[in-house]
Amino acid sequence: MATGEEARAARDAKLDALHEQLTSAVESLVTGEDWKQALEFAARFRARSFNNTLLIFVQHQAAFEAGRVPEPVPTYVAGFKQWQALGRQVSKGQSGYMILAPVTGRFASFTPKVAESWRRLGRFEKPKPGEAVRSRMVGVRPAYVWDVSQTAGDPIPAPPSPRLLEGEAPDGLWNGIARLVEAEGFTVLRVPHEGMIHGANGLTDFGARTAAVRENMPEAAQVKTLVHELAHVLLHGPDNADATGHRGIGEVEADSVALMVAAAHGMDTSDYTVPYVSGWAATVPEKSPVEVVQATGERVRKTAAAILDQLPTAQIGNGDPPGLTRDTPARKQPAPTADAVGDPLTEEPRRAVASSVRSL
Repeated sequence: MATGEEARAARDAKLDALHEQLTSAVESLVTGEDWKQALEFAARFRARSFNNTLLIFVQHQAAFEAGRVPEPVPTYVAGFKQWQALGRQVSKGQSGYMILAPVTGRFASFTPKVAESWRRLGRFEKPKPGEAVRSRMVGVRPAYVWDVSQTAGDPIPAPPSPRLLEGEAPDGLWNGIARLVEAEGFTVLRVPHEGMIHGANGLTDFGARTAAVRENMPEAAQVKTLVHELAHVLLHGPDNADATGHRGIGEVEADSVALMVAAAHGMDTSDYTVPYVSGWAATVPEKSPVEVVQATGERVRKTAAAILDQLPTAQIGNGDPPGLTRDTPARKQPAPTADAVGDPLTEEPRRAVASSVRSL
């Protein structure tokens, strides 16, 4: 039986391998088409972090090339016990896709508003009377998921997919997006032509608190433009501390959110053009292109997912099998074949490695 030290060393080796695989996957996103493909895939698996969607994508591609799965793109992914809960078993010999899952710790404080006052509780330690208790993510661990094609058992019902004619917008999407814009204190304007908004398809004015879209283009283009403007409202306001402040990346983020929302509704995304990733990612000072791409991808995913969660429209699935519940318990010591569970990671983790901190 492995000692605690040996188990930690094995876990760290897996995390290092994941980090290298993730870095390689991000570095391969060179062109705008690569970025679009990654976002369209992320739209189908939007319940998981951008990093984890990349890890699932590259590992499934490898499995397809090796002949272990029948299709080049996964359909639904879930952990070992989650598949069992749905009446399916991972097939013998099928290796899971390793992803990053959060490790949480419990913290206690008598003065919760003072950041320095929080102390971490031991494994079985109870808080003192009067202390507030919170759980926080303190690291990551390797976990595993399998595609439905790697399992056998009860059939998975296929939910209906949205179907649209060329130039058509999904029912209720314009009104749903307009309500979200208005909820942020902005007025939605439809203007007759682009000459009224400096030749653009749409324009967000933070001073006037307006989001304008030109009417002289197809319905689908209008609604995608309004999503683009909503992304600006949510991500790029002057009071948003998380905004990059970089106009070029701001446009990439807004277009990427619109692309993901459109893809989640089965809309045509061929009209989206994204500048070369290797170009825009290199324009941010003091950050590597890999860090910029990861941060941008996660901001885009979280924003698009939050928008989609608030819409009453018909959408494609988020990568979870129908009927899956997120509270299925995970095993404590996952392994790379059919005896482990993978938990989704929906936040960007950071972990210490050899006294340094690097983004996963």
